[in-house]
Amino acid sequence: MHIFDSVQKTKREFIPQEEGKATLYVCGPTVYDDAHLGHAKSALVFDMLTRVLKANGLDVTYARNITDIDDKIIKKAIEQEKDIKEITDFYTEAFHKEMEAIGVMKPDIEPKATESLEAMYSLIQKLIDSNHAYATAEGDVYFDTSSDSEYLKLSARVQEEDEKMQRVESSSLKKNPADFALWKSVHDNSFTFSSPFGAGRPGWHLECSAMIEKHLAKPENKFSVDIHGGGADLLFPHHENEAAQTRCGTNHTIANYWMHNGFVNINGEKMSKSLGNSFFLKDALSEYDGEVLRFYLLSTHYRSNFNFNTEDLSVAKKRLDKIYRLKKRLFDLAQNNDKTPFQEELLKALSDDMNVSSALALIDEMISTANETLDTAGKHKLLKRESISNLAYISDILGFGVKNPFEYFQFGIDNATKETLGLLISKRNEAKKEKNFELSDKLRDEILDFGVSLMDTPAGTFWEKV
Repeated sequence: MHIFDSVQKTKREFIPQEEGKATLYVCGPTVYDDAHLGHAKSALVFDMLTRVLKANGLDVTYARNITDIDDKIIKKAIEQEKDIKEITDFYTEAFHKEMEAIGVMKPDIEPKATESLEAMYSLIQKLIDSNHAYATAEGDVYFDTSSDSEYLKLSARVQEEDEKMQRVESSSLKKNPADFALWKSVHDNSFTFSSPFGAGRPGWHLECSAMIEKHLAKPENKFSVDIHGGGADLLFPHHENEAAQTRCGTNHTIANYWMHNGFVNINGEKMSKSLGNSFFLKDALSEYDGEVLRFYLLSTHYRSNFNFNTEDLSVAKKRLDKIYRLKKRLFDLAQNNDKTPFQEELLKALSDDMNVSSALALIDEMISTANETLDTAGKHKLLKRESISNLAYISDILGFGVKNPFEYFQFGIDNATKETLGLLISKRNEAKKEKNFELSDKLRDEILDFGVSLMDTPAGTFWEKV
């Protein structure tokens, strides 16, 4: 398997530190607001990476954190006159539900900042003891960037003079303009934490370094994790600062491979709350099936910037519909579990830095060939079994086509109507059983008036939205 290392800027063969095992850490959400499409894109990319690593036979440990200590959270708590935990619990639960709706598997480890304070205190103290950090007269603790000869090499960034001046103005007690906070001294009662360095809050960059060391790093390994991922906007300063903290405060380099996904644009414009075009995932899910959103957001290469628009989304849905049409055609037939040439080619494409364009082209070809052969060959039992197996493999490695095909085509029908249709279908089946065909036909017409079509199969009667 090969992945593009966004720090080394080259495609590299993935060789984990421990044979047969892989560790992956991804920066998760700051839970002060609803998840937007950018959160969804990142979560989907690394969900797919986890699936591909597993398909290559690796035992994967995947961690994605929850930032539940942040100035934005405090601001919202004050505005809404609520406890911080009430805010973070609400948005964490909403995030989990929305991730489930788009088929994102739960990470193996999901550490929270509030549960990792001791690990943060330990890392800060190590940095102070090794002269890589210092405390100010105000009680803040800063990382001393001048003490780290490797600082800025991760992002290959040059500190500009105007940026330096801006940083100087943020705190006159810094030794260097680029120094960043490990601990912020704050005295606002319920919004502070007690620490060996005084009352306050941890710096955002510190959280991930401490969590990685606590949950994933092993003393004998050179790297804390095999792969560190996140959005492209995190490379600087967040990942740069993480790398510096870990390098100077532990015996590890934080990651062997770095992977960053591209931005999400809305109708050609970068998604931004300040621009008023931040598309919340919950709004998209109210209009589109979660799996349609998954297919669409994963339909372009993860490193490319993604332009979200409804026209392309409709095209993506039609492409996904084809998977479900074939699945419906083969519904309730036995599966052949033998590896097929299609599955080998699909894994090969996805193992090449998750080449999703090639993968989707292979899927399109498989579906087209299967349908054409079934149209002409009729009872082609081997092809049917192989096609079902291929569809199951697509579900496992890409998360597409995981639903009952009939239920997939019911999206847009409310639950009350579904219950009504279920009752009418039960009555119709009973009428047919009693050979009361007049009543059966009447009930069929009543069902069709809901804008659905009916299919009587050996496995039962199903309906879908027309």
